[in-house]
Amino acid sequence: MALHRVLGGFVAAFALSGVAFAQTPVVTAPAAPSQATSSSTARGESPLVTTEWLEKNLKNANVRVIEVSVNPGVFERGHIPGAVNVNWHTDLVDTVNRDIASQDKFQTVLRRAGVDTDTVTVLYGDNNNWFAAWGAWIFDVYGVPNVKILDGGRKKWEADGRPLSTAAKIWSPGNVVVGAANPALRARLADVTAAAKAPGQTVLVDIRSPDEYSGKVFAPSGVQELSIRAGHVPGAVNVPWGRLVAEDGTFKPVEELRAIYKTVGVDGSKPIITYCRIGERSSHSWFALSKLLGYDTRNYDGSWTEYGNSVGAPIANPAGTVWGKT
Repeated sequence: MALHRVLGGFVAAFALSGVAFAQTPVVTAPAAPSQATSSSTARGESPLVTTEWLEKNLKNANVRVIEVSVNPGVFERGHIPGAVNVNWHTDLVDTVNRDIASQDKFQTVLRRAGVDTDTVTVLYGDNNNWFAAWGAWIFDVYGVPNVKILDGGRKKWEADGRPLSTAAKIWSPGNVVVGAANPALRARLADVTAAAKAPGQTVLVDIRSPDEYSGKVFAPSGVQELSIRAGHVPGAVNVPWGRLVAEDGTFKPVEELRAIYKTVGVDGSKPIITYCRIGERSSHSWFALSKLLGYDTRNYDGSWTEYGNSVGAPIANPAGTVWGKT
C-alpha cells in the first residue's frame, strides 16, 4: 500500500516524571499561545516535541520512541535510535473485526515497546506523521497519558540531519495499564449519518483533497478506490489536512490553525467529527483540532470507505462522477 503525504509544528513547556521539555518556540510559532489551546496546553504542556528536544532526550529513561510508518522497510533502513517499530495495520487494528486494536492487544503492544505507567511516549512516522497521529488517537481512546508527536515526523528529523540507526532496540517489558476504550472519542457511521440528516448540531470536517471532496476522484492518485460512490457527506466542510502544516511538515502556529478553521465556520462551539478515506489523514486533523485547539472532536475511522458504500447514507457529489464510468 503506497500512501504519500505531509505533516507538522508548535511547542510549549512541559514537565513530567523528571522530563523537562524545552520552552523554545518552533518555526514561526509564538512563544506562548494567546489563548488556551487545549486542556494540556493550558497547563503549560504541549502534545508536540521538537526534533531538537527528542535528540537531547534519547537516553532519558522516562522516554520511549515509537515509529508508526506505512511504507514497508522504512524503519529497517534507518530509524530514530532506540525507537520501536509498531505496524499500524497489524498492531493497531483488529484484523478480523475491522476495528481498532482491542484493549488487551494494545496493552501488549505498548508493554513490548517498554512503555511504563509514567513513560512519556513520542510517536513519529513517515508521510509526515499520518499514522503517528492515528497512533496518538488510539492512545487517547484507551486513556494512555503522556503521549507526544514528534513535530514534523521522519521528514523533519531527516531534514535536520539527526541520527538514524538500523539496530533493533529490545526494551525490558513495560508495566503500562491500558484502560477501557472511550467511545466519546470515536465517531460511528450512525453518528455521521445523523449529522448529515440533521445539520447544525455537529460539524463535519472532510480533510481530503478538493477533488476527493467534490467527487471528481474516488481516491488519491495511486490509491485503489475502496468506495463505489464519490463525493462527501452532505453539510461537511472541506479543510484539507495539508493546509495545517508548514513547508517543513511541522504544524502551523495555533492561532493560524484557529483562523483556517474559522473561515469555514469551525470555531469549537459545536462538536466536530473528522473523516477522510480510511481514517489516518483525519487523525492528523483530529490531533490539530483536539490537542492543539482544544475543540471537542471525534475521529470517524470508518471514513469514506464505510460511509460511501453504506446503503441509505446520503451523499453530495458536485462533480457527478459515477463509479465504473470514465
